[in-house]
Amino acid sequence: MPQSLSNVLIHAVWSTKERVSFLTDKTLRDELHCYLGGISARLDCPTMIVGGVADHVHILMRLARTITLADWVKEMKRASTVWLIEQVQSDPMLAQFHWQSGYGTFSVSESKADEVRAYIAKQEEHHKKITFQDEYRRFLKAHGIEWDEKYVWD
Repeated sequence: MPQSLSNVLIHAVWSTKERVSFLTDKTLRDELHCYLGGISARLDCPTMIVGGVADHVHILMRLARTITLADWVKEMKRASTVWLIEQVQSDPMLAQFHWQSGYGTFSVSESKADEVRAYIAKQEEHHKKITFQDEYRRFLKAHGIEWDEKYVWD
């Protein structure tokens, strides 16, 4: 078989450090989401949707065959942090911006992609009822991942 093909959909989630609400400005948040989509595209990992609220992001993307998931997350966080800090004129608080060191990535079947996309699109509505931490715990439970509360938050 001369061609190497794949279709690996990933739902990635990560928070700002200590869940500080750095992204309260909706315009800035929307620009960040677009920027994250651009970074991912540059890494040959097209996004299906990027969303989130003031303290975290969700990304549904198609993982390229040429990059590890860890390297993708590392570059997404690095490049977006540089971009956000450059926005200091619009919000001096951004000079202190950091993402949390950890992240969650979850496999998504093609048959569930629309469901995950809709979930990400409704983040603002969703987080009127549930915190990021409770949401994240639900993801971990749903995917059978064991965790230690001592190490999952920073």
